[in-house]
Amino acid sequence: MRNRIVFVISAAGLLLALVSAFIFSEQPKVPPPLFNPAANPYPRGIYSEGMIESAQAQGSNINIYPEVPGPITQVLVAEGQKVHKGDALLTIDDSVQRATAEQQKSQADAALALLNELKAQPRAETLAVSVAQVDNARAALKNAQDQLSKQEHSYEMDPRSVSMDALDNARNAEKVAATNLKVFERQYELTKAGAWIYDIQNQERQYLALSKAYAASAALLAKYTIRAPCDGVVLTVQTGVGSYVSPQGAYDSYTQGFDPLITMATPQAHLQVRAYIDEILVDRLPDPGKIKAQMFIRGTNIHVPLTFTRIQPFISPKIELSDERLERVDVRVLPVIFRFENARSLNLYPGQLVDVYVGE
Repeated sequence: MRNRIVFVISAAGLLLALVSAFIFSEQPKVPPPLFNPAANPYPRGIYSEGMIESAQAQGSNINIYPEVPGPITQVLVAEGQKVHKGDALLTIDDSVQRATAEQQKSQADAALALLNELKAQPRAETLAVSVAQVDNARAALKNAQDQLSKQEHSYEMDPRSVSMDALDNARNAEKVAATNLKVFERQYELTKAGAWIYDIQNQERQYLALSKAYAASAALLAKYTIRAPCDGVVLTVQTGVGSYVSPQGAYDSYTQGFDPLITMATPQAHLQVRAYIDEILVDRLPDPGKIKAQMFIRGTNIHVPLTFTRIQPFISPKIELSDERLERVDVRVLPVIFRFENARSLNLYPGQLVDVYVGE
C-alpha cells in the first residue's frame, strides 16, 4: 500500500513537470512594430540627421540676451504666447539707472533754464535801474556844473570871495560827476546789449552736452525692459522673477552654462529643417536646382516632403547637433536648410530631431 502511494505521488510530480515545461516553453508572439524604420526613398539618397527650427532668412531661432545686468523684476510673457514687435517680454531692476537718468534730466533742465535766461536779457527791471542810474548821474553832473559856475562867477567878480581851494574842489567835483555819467552810460549800454554771445554759446554747449548725457542714460534705461524684436512666438523662458541675469544670459543650474533669457520663433505657419550632411557625403549632394528631400518623424510612419531653401556654405563641427562640448572624433557637417508647411496634425516643434533623406 505504501509503495503504491509513493508511485502515485511520483507519477503526479512527473506529469506536473511535463505540463510546466510545455507551458513555459511556449514563446509569446512577437507584436508587429509600432512604426517602420525610415527607408531611403531615393536611389542614391543621402541620410542625415535634422533639427527643426523656425523659418527665417538667416539663423535658426531668435535668442534674446539682455544688454544690462540685474535681477528680474517681472516676466510678462509665457511660453507658447504670440507677441508683436515691441511688446514687453520682461523687466530688469532699473532703480539705479532710473535715478541717474532723472538726475541728468534735472541738470539738463537747469542748463536750459539758464540758457533761456541769458537769451532773454536785458531784463526790463534791470534796464530800468540802469536808466535811473544814468539820469541820476546826469543830475549830479548838472548840480556840479552849476556849483562850479557859481564859484567861478563869484571869483571873477571878487577873487577874495572864493578861495582857490573851494574853486578847485568845485572843478574836481564837476570832473568826477562827468566821469560817473560816462560810467553809468556805458553800464546802460552793456545792460541794454544783453548777454555776451560767448556766454550764450558756452551755455548752449553745456545744455547740449547734458541733453546728450540724459539721452544716453534714457536709452540705457530703456534696455532694462526686454522687448520683442519682431512678431513671433515665445518658445522658451529661461529665467524667473528674482533671478540675476547678465549680458551672458541666465545661468542654468542643470547644464551649468548660460542660456538666452528668451528664445523666440517667427510665426510658425512654416518651419525649417536644418539637415546636417556629413562632410564625407557632401560630394554626393545634387545640384541646388535638383535637390529633393523628405523628412521622417521619429517614432511614427509620417514623412513630409521638404522644399530646398539654401545651403549654409560652411562646414561646422557636429557640436551643433550633439551639443557635446568635447568630442574625441572631430565630425564635421554641412548644414542644408529645407522648408515645409507646419500642419497642425504634424504636432512638430523647433528643436525636434528628425531623419532626413536628400536626393534628386
